[in-house]
Amino acid sequence: MAKASEVKSGNILRFNGELVSVEEYIHRTPGNLRAFYQARMRNVKTGKLVEYRFRVDESVEIARVETNDYQYLYEDGDYFVVMDNSSYEQFNIPKFLFGSSARFLKEGMNVVVAFESDEPIMASAPKSVELEITYTEPAVKGDTSTNALKKATVETGVEINVPLFINQGDKVKVDTTTGDYMERVK
Repeated sequence: MAKASEVKSGNILRFNGELVSVEEYIHRTPGNLRAFYQARMRNVKTGKLVEYRFRVDESVEIARVETNDYQYLYEDGDYFVVMDNSSYEQFNIPKFLFGSSARFLKEGMNVVVAFESDEPIMASAPKSVELEITYTEPAVKGDTSTNALKKATVETGVEINVPLFINQGDKVKVDTTTGDYMERVK
């Protein structure tokens, strides 16, 4: 157990039996009242936001979380199978931990996974990925109005909006959080 004064933003706490990630942690001293810590925390599993005031001397449990790089191997039902790059040990990670970025995962890609006592609690794909366009309609000559977009399917099967000059076979950089086209890769 640690004191509330030892907590920092980014820590993972065991709060009311749940794992929460500390997003904001501020020390407050209002007028002639006692000082306290105002915490804004997000539940790791559900994503629900929790706000709480800790007394300065209150005990909190900081969870031991190990974060490491893993290589994404393949999809297996509701899980993604990843491999530790140093020990070659394989783990099944639930798909929902990756959120919407899971649809852009490609075999061989490096991902970050956080474990708390052998249980995966957080996972994230890279901020951007380079994917090949497998299908898109050819652009019509003269159809080049400003910021015009067309639909294109990338190698993972996801449909994204790309500029008109992108053709089938081109490689593009895609933002994994929003699914937006970023740039063409040469």
